[in-house]
Amino acid sequence: AANLAPMRVTVDLEACASTGACAQTCPEVFELRNDGALRVRLAAPPPELHDEVIEASELCPTGAITIHE
Repeated sequence: AANLAPMRVTVDLEACASTGACAQTCPEVFELRNDGALRVRLAAPPPELHDEVIEASELCPTGAITIHE
């Protein structure tokens, strides 16, 4: 059975190194602003983006992305 609980995404901006890996992997959810700060565009991404969000969190070199399921 599919997990229907909503996924929530948070980013620890203190830990974020602004590498942009997450924004390249899942631009629907993560945006690297012009000032270098990361912005979470969708804190509760739809199920079709979950795999990309998980991949983005795994690519994060500082582990700043947390997925709450």
